[in-house]
Amino acid sequence: MAIIHPAYNYCSSLVLLKAIMYRMNADADMAKVLMLFFCSARCVVEDKNSKVAWLNRSGIIFAGHDKWSLDPRVELEKRHSLEYSLRIQKVDVYDEGSYTCSVQTQHEPKTSQVYLIVQVPPKISNISSDVTVNEGSNVTLVCMANGRPEPVITWRHLTPTGREFEGEEEYLEILGITREQSGKYECKAANEVSSADVKQVKVTVNYPPTITESKSNEATTGRKASLKCEASAVPAPDFEWYRDDTRINSANGLEIKSTEGQSSLTVTNVTEEHYGNYTCVAANNLGVTNASLVLFKRVSPTIPHPIQGIKLPKKSSVRFAAENVGTMPQRVRRPGSGMDRKC
Repeated sequence: MAIIHPAYNYCSSLVLLKAIMYRMNADADMAKVLMLFFCSARCVVEDKNSKVAWLNRSGIIFAGHDKWSLDPRVELEKRHSLEYSLRIQKVDVYDEGSYTCSVQTQHEPKTSQVYLIVQVPPKISNISSDVTVNEGSNVTLVCMANGRPEPVITWRHLTPTGREFEGEEEYLEILGITREQSGKYECKAANEVSSADVKQVKVTVNYPPTITESKSNEATTGRKASLKCEASAVPAPDFEWYRDDTRINSANGLEIKSTEGQSSLTVTNVTEEHYGNYTCVAANNLGVTNASLVLFKRVSPTIPHPIQGIKLPKKSSVRFAAENVGTMPQRVRRPGSGMDRKC
């Protein structure tokens, strides 16, 4: 309910009133009521013989206590014998305009005018549906809203930075959209009447696969080993594995597991024939890409010529030279010294 009391003015004055029109909600029985006290204080009838009428741009609403208007929302409200107030229920934008209280006294006629301004909270009436486009395309998002005063519309990309697009109003144009510009876009319609109305649009940007990580691995014969490959793409890529020009399937001790954006090739029991080059292929309907990976053989370190026992005179000096054969760094320790060297 909105109840508005204009300032006490002489009957010849013009008063501006504002009424907020609340939308009806299925869960709330909110009456839209405007009370206009046009004739009060300095604009009172002098006696009961004075003739009073309410008029608007359409004609006479009330003449005395006789109702001329057919609008059921309009009625008189009198708190005392000299008050002549007009009450409008469920205010609508069509009620906006000038209202006149006319008083015919024994001496001279007097009038008081009030101009009613109906305000409406912002409401988004139309917004683009979720959209899917290819990278590089031009995108136009639309957001229409109603309200009085006219709502101001702003767009915001819902990213950690939350960039706002100033002055875009109803239309947001994105030229040559990139994958970084995908996500949700928020349209906000705001005016001074109440809180803003907010809706979102999801923009999905399709792009071809790009290998983001591929790592070769080293394995020991008889052990388990895996090669992994990751790719970024929308739609999510399909993966395939190749050895030379032959496609690999999950069989004969090989297992392929692929989830959204990544794939792995596992050898459950590495043999000599498993060492070598492999190719990971990622593809969607926009393109294909690949990466080469290698399964290396891990060689255990050996000492080609074992050291024999040597007897030396006391306080003699000796120098040892060690050759490391293998892929792992080794250390040489002198017994009883607690010291070792990396080689």
